[in-house]
Amino acid sequence: MNIIEVDHVKKEFQLGQLHTVRDSLLRAVAKLKGKTVVPRGLFNALDDVSFTVEQGEVLGIIGANGAGKSTLLKLLARITVPTSGRVSVRGKVAPLIEVGAGLISDLTGRENIYLNGIILGMPYALIRKRFDDIVGFAEIEEFIDTPIKRYSSGMAVRLGFSIATCMDADILIVDEVLAVGDLAFQRKCFDRMEDMIKRQGRTVILVSHNTRQIERLCNRVILLDHGRIVADDSPARVCDLFYERSDEKIKMSNRQLKSTRWRNTVAADDVEVLDVELVDERGHSTDVVPYKGNIAIRVRFIAHKDIKGPLFVIGVHTTDCLYLTQHGSQREFKLDRLPSGRYEVVCRVNEFPLLLGVYALWLWIGEGHGNSGLFYAENVVHFQVKSKPTETLVSGHRDGFFALDATWSRPTPIDSTLLESEQLSRSAASE
Repeated sequence: MNIIEVDHVKKEFQLGQLHTVRDSLLRAVAKLKGKTVVPRGLFNALDDVSFTVEQGEVLGIIGANGAGKSTLLKLLARITVPTSGRVSVRGKVAPLIEVGAGLISDLTGRENIYLNGIILGMPYALIRKRFDDIVGFAEIEEFIDTPIKRYSSGMAVRLGFSIATCMDADILIVDEVLAVGDLAFQRKCFDRMEDMIKRQGRTVILVSHNTRQIERLCNRVILLDHGRIVADDSPARVCDLFYERSDEKIKMSNRQLKSTRWRNTVAADDVEVLDVELVDERGHSTDVVPYKGNIAIRVRFIAHKDIKGPLFVIGVHTTDCLYLTQHGSQREFKLDRLPSGRYEVVCRVNEFPLLLGVYALWLWIGEGHGNSGLFYAENVVHFQVKSKPTETLVSGHRDGFFALDATWSRPTPIDSTLLESEQLSRSAASE
């Protein structure tokens, strides 16, 4: 059963500044006099968007800034209406679009809980019943009778999230709210979201720039670009497409700013990197690495001074700068001194272990026993790992960044008396 239906929806906004009443009157008079009035341009935040969501489904929506994600959520939350098309939402909606925005600073935490709960449609008796749970989850017991204006920004956001997620709603609309508070509270938020999705079976629409959370929580993902749907498929496929499109933008930016591509982020001019490239087994430059294939990373640089005890480190990170692995040259060679001049150094990787996806390289060059940095830069090369033409990866290989070299044994019967004996031994040891 479809609980949400979006049918050929279009949402337009006028570009430019809003006119005053005087400006509007002058424009109206000019029209009456037959003068040409240049209309303000229109911007299509959403352009012919159509999709449905079934009850209990968890739909992720991703896309670059300005793609129309937040506009779509506001339509689903009935905060605004479409310019054309139809939006049908069946059931009670809990929008977590701007967590904490509805809190009134002059009221205490207690007063805000009751006020916001009633605004969100919760009966007074239910708010009173869940009051302790809301306060306990937000971790503000000591400050519950303190005005919100005395709260830190993190405390206010925690309270807003706690109120919204305690509401009994058929549909939960979430916009970038899993990054609230400190790391421990973010973990609590994520666990609560998982509980609402997996145990309570809520219908959830989730927007986030954290595609890893999208892949973990959602069973379907839509990719928006300039107000249009460009993909509607499984989380892995759509997120991979998003990574590829983002990587193309980064490559284009690198080509346009080639002079700054190897900009050194370490305050030193002793090493100038000329080029970093991936080389395949035939010695050709490439940006595609076959899964479990052999690859080499070639670095060409100028040492403007003698380098004492040079050290080279190459590493891999994701497009969202999650560091995955690194390898230093000290495992293969150690030099007391590298004279000034032009050099090439190559790092060869056998059976590249990372799974299918888009990644980037970072490079560090240092010297001496203290390994003081002479050069450091991220995103020096972007590349994509793809499967070999003759190789079919099982679905499990898509989960994570690398495959485990592991094997399973077949299930074997367990002697019940032996199992009971082991349990008794553990109980005795714990006492």
